[in-house]
Amino acid sequence: MRGIFRKTFRVFWWVGLRVAIVGALALAVGVAYYSARLPPAEELLDGRDEGSVTLIDANGDVFAWRGQQMGLIRADEVSPHLVNAIVATEDRRFYWHFGVDLRGTLRALLVNLRAGTSVQGGSSITQQVAKLLYFDNNRTLERKIKEIPAALALELKFSKNEILSIYLNRAYLGAGATGFEAAAQRYFGKSAAEVNPAEAAMLAGLLRAPSKFAPTNNLDRSQRRAEVIVGLMEEQGYLTARQAAEARSHPAVLSRAAAARAGGEFADWVMSSGPDFLTRSTTEDVEVLTTFDPRVQRAAEAGLRHVFENKVKEGSNAQAAVVVLSRDGAVRAMIGGRDLGGSDGEFNRATQARRQTGSLFKTFVFAAALQAGANPFDPVLDAPLTLNVPGSGPWSPQNYSREYLGQITLADALAKSINTATVRVSEATGRARVRAVAEDLGVTSPIADGPALALGTSEATLLEMTGAYAGILNGGVRALPHGMREIRLKSDGGQLMAGDGAAPRRVLDERAAGQLTWMMTQVIERGTGTRASLGERPAAGKTGTTQAARDAWFIGFTGDYVTGVWMGYDDNTPLRGVTGGGLPAEIWRETMLRIEDGMPTRPLPMIVPTPPVARQPGPNPVEVVQNVGDAVESVFKSVLGGLFGRN
Repeated sequence: MRGIFRKTFRVFWWVGLRVAIVGALALAVGVAYYSARLPPAEELLDGRDEGSVTLIDANGDVFAWRGQQMGLIRADEVSPHLVNAIVATEDRRFYWHFGVDLRGTLRALLVNLRAGTSVQGGSSITQQVAKLLYFDNNRTLERKIKEIPAALALELKFSKNEILSIYLNRAYLGAGATGFEAAAQRYFGKSAAEVNPAEAAMLAGLLRAPSKFAPTNNLDRSQRRAEVIVGLMEEQGYLTARQAAEARSHPAVLSRAAAARAGGEFADWVMSSGPDFLTRSTTEDVEVLTTFDPRVQRAAEAGLRHVFENKVKEGSNAQAAVVVLSRDGAVRAMIGGRDLGGSDGEFNRATQARRQTGSLFKTFVFAAALQAGANPFDPVLDAPLTLNVPGSGPWSPQNYSREYLGQITLADALAKSINTATVRVSEATGRARVRAVAEDLGVTSPIADGPALALGTSEATLLEMTGAYAGILNGGVRALPHGMREIRLKSDGGQLMAGDGAAPRRVLDERAAGQLTWMMTQVIERGTGTRASLGERPAAGKTGTTQAARDAWFIGFTGDYVTGVWMGYDDNTPLRGVTGGGLPAEIWRETMLRIEDGMPTRPLPMIVPTPPVARQPGPNPVEVVQNVGDAVESVFKSVLGGLFGRN
């Protein structure tokens, strides 16, 4: 037995020695290989393949981030609490081992088994840096073996602080934040040099599973994870019992901007509307100065929430969108839809959904008529009407009420949203003029042909329509919606691009715009939009309801803001008992009451019209427009001037 043992030992010694020699040579070659590939430490701090975008609101505060956020910081610049939290969590022997901590790996395995979850990592910080520099996230035995020479190469070439600096800048920490400086700014609104023990523990806790423990996803879970880290810091002597108790009793919380999570849909819209090379595909770290106003956003969200909580049946799946603009077209707030817990959260109904505009489009009909010389008190007939549409045959528009009022004024026709009268005005003014006014005010979606265009058979987005109405508030000067004021480099503030606001362009003369505004006040005072009334504060607007009530709209303005509201179902299911003058008008009212709260009353830029001089007796309008057929143009030239008292 003794002889057999000696022979066996000699064999194992002979084989083991040679394997060890070969292994050592392979390790040396590996270390030399990785060491030769290492540039200076400064060049390894930023490993991103794209830049970042920081979005700043109208007050100069950050409200959203996009891309790979990062801010360079060194180990000797961050808060000592953060360094201690990272070392305590990831690699307690970091300053003593040579890159691979076998004892620490075994200890971490035992700690995790006792905790029943992953509390400590098995790889050293140096190994994790090696993985960030050379390898992917696939957990294979081959990768773990390759990490060893890479980690040794890092230890040979760099100091511990340099290795830690690379780690601090390249670790991904959720919510688009790469590195601890970006994460501290993202979650707490402060530099990594300023974080306290509770905040440091929360940041260190993200290393295990950034998406799972990101405080913007689940703050309670992130705080519980941070409490575990605080315990490790206390156990290893980085925190006194008093400091640990303070950190537990006052856990880290999100900054106001991060907690609000406001403006996400606005930020996505700005990112999609800006130049790709400076936004979605930027290779630089840039700042986008926007028109976003968080106070207005909160008001819009509160107004929408109030109506759905108090006026809508619980469990309703109806969708709604809200847009708020200044009179110059600057977008101040945007709600792209209600969060119903589905998978459609990225669909922005304010900017992406094209829906039939319905009676909202009538505003452009009367704008064109006023621009052509009509007066709000001019008469127009509300009576049954049949038009011969080439290729389609006879077409007879119907009023919503199925009733007819006879001869009324243009102001009454708009206030009461009379279909037959609006079609008569459109035909008399000319569809080309109506289309031109709508397009010049900012409607970019295709506008339907035929007489039905007057009743809003065309589709458009809420943002388009609200922007077009902003041009009316702006005194007839086009106000295209825009959200970007400037793009600049984050490093030195150098301007890369000016804002995207359009140059002023007059569409309606002051008289037409002013009188149209007055007509729109009548919609709220005595027409279909009375539920949008703001009391003593002057307001103007227009309701819109499409066929079968698949879409309900209200767009209106005060002297300060123009706000658009759309309501409907994504699958075009008809709304039950909802018109533009109902829930959308109430959402508009609740939103505007909150926006205007505490603001001085600003008068509307309106002109109150005077009734025209009595006309000379002429042909009976009913006989003229009772049945407008193929000869409509010649009839208009000779007779329909009597509708407006002008040629």
